[in-house]
Amino acid sequence: METRLPIIDRSDRPSGIGRLVVLAAGLVGAALAFALLPPAAAEPFVFGLLGLLAVIGVFTLFAAAIGLVRIGGRAPRDELARGFIDSMVEGLVVTDRDGRILYANRSYADLIGADDERDVRAVERVFSGDQAASEAIYRLSQAVREGRSGIEEVRMPRPLSGAMSGTPRWYRIRVRPVAISADGDKSSHGRGGDRFLTAWRVADVTADREQQETVFQDLQHAIDYLDHAPAGFLSAEPDGRIVYLNATLAEWLGIDLTFFRPGSLSLKDIVRGDAVALLAGGRSSPGGTQTEIVDLDLVKHNGQSLPVRLLHKVPYASDGAPGATRTVVLNRGPGEDISEALRAAEVRFARFFNHTPFAIASIDKSGRVGRTNAAFAHLFGPAKRDGGTRVRLTDLVGDAGRAALQDALEAAAGGRGDIPPVDTSIAGAGDRSVRFYVSAVDEEASDSEIATVYALDTTEQRALEVQFAQSQKMESIGQLAGGVAHDFNNVLTAIIGFSDLLLANHRPSDPSFQDIMNIKQNANRAAGLVRQLLAFSRRQTLRPQVLAIGDVLSDLSILLDRLLGEKVALSVVHGRDVWPIKADMNQFEQVVINLAVNARDAMPKGGQLTIRTRNVTAEDTASYGYKALPAADYVLIEVEDTGTGIPIEVQSKIFEPFFSTKEVGKGTGLGLSTVYGIVRQTGAHIFFDSELDKGTVFRIFVPRHIPLEQPKVEAVVEKPVELADLTGSAHILLVEDEEAVRAFAARALASRGYTVHEAASGVEALEIMKETGGEIDLVVSDVVMPELDGPSLLRELRKQRPGIKIIFVSGYAEDAFAKNLPDGEAFNFLPKPFSLKQLATAVKEALGE
Repeated sequence: METRLPIIDRSDRPSGIGRLVVLAAGLVGAALAFALLPPAAAEPFVFGLLGLLAVIGVFTLFAAAIGLVRIGGRAPRDELARGFIDSMVEGLVVTDRDGRILYANRSYADLIGADDERDVRAVERVFSGDQAASEAIYRLSQAVREGRSGIEEVRMPRPLSGAMSGTPRWYRIRVRPVAISADGDKSSHGRGGDRFLTAWRVADVTADREQQETVFQDLQHAIDYLDHAPAGFLSAEPDGRIVYLNATLAEWLGIDLTFFRPGSLSLKDIVRGDAVALLAGGRSSPGGTQTEIVDLDLVKHNGQSLPVRLLHKVPYASDGAPGATRTVVLNRGPGEDISEALRAAEVRFARFFNHTPFAIASIDKSGRVGRTNAAFAHLFGPAKRDGGTRVRLTDLVGDAGRAALQDALEAAAGGRGDIPPVDTSIAGAGDRSVRFYVSAVDEEASDSEIATVYALDTTEQRALEVQFAQSQKMESIGQLAGGVAHDFNNVLTAIIGFSDLLLANHRPSDPSFQDIMNIKQNANRAAGLVRQLLAFSRRQTLRPQVLAIGDVLSDLSILLDRLLGEKVALSVVHGRDVWPIKADMNQFEQVVINLAVNARDAMPKGGQLTIRTRNVTAEDTASYGYKALPAADYVLIEVEDTGTGIPIEVQSKIFEPFFSTKEVGKGTGLGLSTVYGIVRQTGAHIFFDSELDKGTVFRIFVPRHIPLEQPKVEAVVEKPVELADLTGSAHILLVEDEEAVRAFAARALASRGYTVHEAASGVEALEIMKETGGEIDLVVSDVVMPELDGPSLLRELRKQRPGIKIIFVSGYAEDAFAKNLPDGEAFNFLPKPFSLKQLATAVKEALGE
């Protein structure tokens, strides 16, 4: 029969003072016994006992005064605490500062296998046989010395009860320092006279450990089952970070799980193209349990595609916040599906459906969006609102296109098949535009679907259309301006020429002389306007040369300071190592001057005009956002002001000729049109950005000039040589279809001594050449003529007279017709309008006299 050890409590045993009290009680009893003896025999014993009792009484009073003796019985609360502690499952032992056991409950004795009080050992001795346990006990003892509690778990090779056989056991050891004050109350902080004790609690937690080990093993098995399941699995946070994927999916994608860390990959890293938008937008409503099926392609580690089907679900927390997704991945690659033909067809359709550039969606009877592909989710965003309801298709477009789109959907619901496309804008997307193609569903489709909608992003197309229309408009205006300029030049040539003839016959003192001069001066002003029109139509004559743009702007800044006045501050910022360009220096200076004058007029109260230059590489062109700017190396010239800015409704017209926002009489409207024409004829590009009340910046991108050799960058300007004698005696053939111009030119040349033969067309000129034989020394011919133009006439003349000299006269630039001549063909050029002196000088130089 098993023996039970009674509660061990050495704190209740009589101390030295207690034993003295017991002895005194015994002496009192002996005195009473001696009192029964005869007086003579008992008297010595009685007096001795009384003296001894007196000493004991004095000592007892002194001990009571200092607290060594406590008078009174055990408090009921001590009995209650003792009963509670004795019933504890954990073993409890209390030791004093020196490690002596003051109290141990029955559970502790049973735990260590103590049969009686003498077998009870301190915790340090119980666990001293194992090194790891000893280290744990040392750490707990150290914690007690520092006034801290502690807890350790140790594994013992056998039970503490002393059995030589048995399975290893786990023990949890807790320790806590306890300070008992002089009045017997426990406290956490000692005072003077406090008694410091240590409470050790020892529990056998082997069963808990075994249960934990069982749970851990079950968890490991579950993870192993999930890792090697025939389907892939992943979980991703709402922001797309993947926090878990199983070994099957990792193997499919070629991902090494040993290097995978939660959050190191995102859905964008493994989902092909825009299909990730389907996972971001396909969430069920809060509290719902809907699982969505999504077919898309994943991206393997080597870049190959993996067709999969996802069973996708998003759980929601109680507060409505979305949690990490639960996504099952089914491999739909070759050989993974039993029904190979059906699988291949479904995969091909899924790829077509999700990877087509068209956004596709099904529409139900209420006009709400049903199933969508990746392009639709990317273009319009999630098909569901935060509440889980699907959006209406008409809510995704701007107000201007809603009625037309609703009519198209109603036509599809009625089964019509000839529904025209609908062009509209995307709601809340600024200037983004889209074209919808709506088709009715067939009879086998679901009753809840009435139409299939195909949407194509036409933003870039619309921008190109607007740009092309603007380019066509400018080209048409340019052709009109060029034609007007050509005809007007003929008129001006006659006016200026006949004015010169009249001036030759009038002295300065003649009253008519000043009137004739006014006529000529106004004709010259008109000629200047015509030159601006020719610049806009890109038909003026350019003399390109290699320029260092920094030097050109430095020389021009002096003139710009005078033009801008005192209210406008000019700042020229030169870039470093700016590349050379090839342009007509005079025309380029005209571009900068026109832009500077426009900027000055936009700053009536003064401001800052800044001209900057820098190099722009082909890689940097895209950063400016100009779609019409081809990728190439450019030299950028920026002209920026702090003026009033250009209103949006005006911006599309500023380069048109004769368009001006200034008052009548304060501008011709040809300044920016001239800039546009010169820039485009140079092969450069001009753009501008403007903001009201903040200013405008014009940007001119001039192609970088890469010379084959190292030419001098400085411009070489040849000064014209003044000819003193403009007379001659040569035979000249004058070919001009404009009668007034021909009459003036013939009289002017005849007045200088030349023999002039007149022809009204190229065909007539060839007949005169035959009639005159070899008398003709020089041909002066217009370029644009009916029947036979100037270049064609020259080719025919070369057949008869290979070495004949010719001067072409035209209101267009010589480049406009030089391309129609044979390579290396030599000719002289005289632009219209021209004066009598200019005509005579050109003839004299062509003849080499």
